[in-house]
Amino acid sequence: MTGIIIVDKPRDFTSFDVVAVMRGLLHTKKVGHSGTLDPMATGVLPIFAGGATKAVDIVPNSDKSYRAGFALGYKSDTLDIWGNVTGSGAAAVSEEKLEKALEKFRGDIMQIPPMYSALKVGGQKLCDLARKGIEVERKPRPIRIARLERVEFDGQKGVIEVDCSSGTYIRSLIDDIGAELGTGAVMTSLVRTGACGFGLSQSIPLDTLRGLSYDELCERILPLESVFAGLARIELDETQKRLYLNGVRLDADRLSSKPPENELCAVYGGEFLGVARVIGGELVSVKRFS
Repeated sequence: MTGIIIVDKPRDFTSFDVVAVMRGLLHTKKVGHSGTLDPMATGVLPIFAGGATKAVDIVPNSDKSYRAGFALGYKSDTLDIWGNVTGSGAAAVSEEKLEKALEKFRGDIMQIPPMYSALKVGGQKLCDLARKGIEVERKPRPIRIARLERVEFDGQKGVIEVDCSSGTYIRSLIDDIGAELGTGAVMTSLVRTGACGFGLSQSIPLDTLRGLSYDELCERILPLESVFAGLARIELDETQKRLYLNGVRLDADRLSSKPPENELCAVYGGEFLGVARVIGGELVSVKRFS
């Protein structure tokens, strides 16, 4: 069993909970995921099974997309509605003022990770420290907000859609928007609508997967190469294939097509073999899957 299945994660499940369920359904311990989702969040969670687990750390498209609800006039220790919330919710702003605030968060920005996160400082998870009432300094990290759009807004509550780089915290983004507005803001809902190049339309609710037979489940598995579909494709002949699988570097000038230097590419030889880069005029394997 090797491949990828896109799960629509239910609320109140951790990403590891989903992995545990899928291990049982797929009858294998080799199951991983790409992109942790908080328990209260729902949506796209790519699950990698069998040999596909080797691809988790080299997924070429690590960007994410979200639809998030928010409410102005509140503050929270967790930056969302599920934490210790203060404020009256009485704040209200115009659509024009909100739009001006959103504009400041588009593009390349710096973001401070929230205390309630799985990031580690000094070997300890921030969330574990936060639960003990300990707050530590966190350094701002560069992120990219490729798209930030207002979908709904009534002056106090609304919904935004975000396309962003991996490592972006939507809770922090909403908290920062609230600070920019001078009202405070908390996240009230979160749905991941895209991850690793897959969308909600391709995801399957966990309860649906639980109701399938093993054979039916196998029919829902996507081939591993689907996660590398956007890469340049190199076809090897039989001799090149044998050399590649034995770890030999190939002369890039002798390939059927030559990708740009150091660009990740998908390697085929009648079947998907792995991913590689051209370095110094040679095709160098990054990871083989055959």
